Amino acid sequence: MTWIQTVPYEDATGRLKMLYDRVKGPDNNVDNIMMAHSLRPHTMDGHMALYKYVLHHSANTIPKWFLEAIGVLVSSLNACSYCVEHHYAGMARLIGDENRARSCRNALESGNYADAFDTREQAALDYAAKLTRKASDVSSGDIDKMRLAGFDDGQILEINQVAAYFSYANRTVLGLGINTDGDILGLSPNNSDDPNDWSHR
Repeated sequence: MTWIQTVPYEDATGRLKMLYDRVKGPDNNVDNIMMAHSLRPHTMDGHMALYKYVLHHSANTIPKWFLEAIGVLVSSLNACSYCVEHHYAGMARLIGDENRARSCRNALESGNYADAFDTREQAALDYAAKLTRKASDVSSGDIDKMRLAGFDDGQILEINQVAAYFSYANRTVLGLGINTDGDILGLSPNNSDDPNDWSHR
C-alpha cells in the first residue's frame, strides 16, 4: 500500500477515525493516498480540504470532467499511475461515454491534444503541461493564450490550481510508494455544494 506505516480503518481512533469517516467510500474503504497521512492526521485534513476546494467546489465554472482531464495529464507527465488511474476513472464516469473517455486519455498521454479536445481546451492543457514540466518557463504570454482561447481570469486560476494540486498529489504518491491495492477507482466527493462533505461515492 505504501512504504511507510499506516493505520487501517479498523484500528483508527480519535481524530484519525473522524477523518476516515469523512473520506471513506463503500464498506469503510479509505483511499490509500488518504491513509498514507494516517500518522499525521492534520496533513490529511489539509490535503483533503485542498482537494475538495480545488477540484470539487460548486464555485468552479470549468466542467469537472475537464478539471479531471487536467489531473490525468499532469499525473501522466509526472509518471504517477496511481493518480492517472483514479482520475481517469473519475473523468470517464463524468463524460459518460467510454469511447470518448478513451480518446481523451489517448490524447492526454500522447500529447496530441487536438485528437480529442477543442482549441479552447488545448490552450489549458498546453499551460498545465508547461507548468508541470518546467514551471519557471511559464510567462504572462501563456496566460494571454488562455485568455484569447476564451478563459476568464477566474477560470485560469482554476486551471492553475488543479495543475498545481496534482503535482503535489503525485509527489505524495511517488515519494511514499502508494499503490492502488484495495482502492475503489473513480470515487470522489461529489457533493460540490457542501465544502464540508468529503464523502466518496
